[in-house]
Amino acid sequence: MRAVFISWAPHCSRSDNIAREFGAPSYMVYNDRWGSRPLTIIFKYLWQMVETFKVLSREKAEVAFVMTPPVFAGLTLYLYSWFRPLQYVVDVHTAALLMPRWKRMQWLQRFVCKKAATTLVTNDHLGGLISAGGGHTTIVLDVPVQYPCSPRFAHKTGFTVAVICSFNYDEPIDQILQAAAQLPEVTFLFTGDPTPLDPNLRNTMPANASLTGFLSSQDYGSLLTHADAVMSLTTRDHTMLRGAYEAIYLGTPVVVSNWGLLKRAFDEGAEHVENHAAAIAQGIRRIQADAAGYRRAAVNLRQRKLQRWAEVQRAIEARLAACAKR
Repeated sequence: MRAVFISWAPHCSRSDNIAREFGAPSYMVYNDRWGSRPLTIIFKYLWQMVETFKVLSREKAEVAFVMTPPVFAGLTLYLYSWFRPLQYVVDVHTAALLMPRWKRMQWLQRFVCKKAATTLVTNDHLGGLISAGGGHTTIVLDVPVQYPCSPRFAHKTGFTVAVICSFNYDEPIDQILQAAAQLPEVTFLFTGDPTPLDPNLRNTMPANASLTGFLSSQDYGSLLTHADAVMSLTTRDHTMLRGAYEAIYLGTPVVVSNWGLLKRAFDEGAEHVENHAAAIAQGIRRIQADAAGYRRAAVNLRQRKLQRWAEVQRAIEARLAACAKR
């Protein structure tokens, strides 16, 4: 099958890695010229819709994967299927169903997913929301990752924690910084574009915490590989943490929030913590006390995840084959 992955985003490693696993090119169809302001976003979406049509036509796609949000990316694939035969699969991120700005568009999300061959979700809760609208779902907890690895973070000194974040509203950055202040011997490296970071927090960061800025794939791979632990926290339930599963696939233990989904997804090689400073600091201390043991457990979990992904991939391929016969 001729497949392609479409994401209306400047970057998305989940999209890239799903595309790689299916032997498909991954396209980031994104124009930041118009921004995301209410008065101009329609022009941005119209441009991206036209570009998506061009990609699908040029690639002669028979199957297309699409990331949502925004739901209009999925709608574009549905509209394209009016003109040419196309099966599409929607990869629904948690924000598409739970983020306040997209909740008002749930009627459209349900419609797009109902018409899809299947919808990829990270857990049963999100799957239930799609199934209630008549859509078929496939649970995809995570996807194997591959990163080129630069030498940038290979020669560190002392215990290092990579904090994977986008400085979004659901990330307890203030509590992580307070935990860092309690662990002056530990180095905390915060990834991601820090533009949204509260200036007060930025100006009061402890000396052992620093901002890396947005990293290249090579440097990001180096950081995840060579860190002693990778931290990814959220205050939002039913949210899969991409930074955490990327770390596990590279054999690095993780510190994640104490939600049921994350406890099931990271049942070894991980510390599950409440989103407050004392618990975060305690979780890091536990990994410090048995760093080699946690790393071995992370490698064990990686092997189990690879086996589960192979089963999920076969299920998606079988679903596409069944839909193609209709």
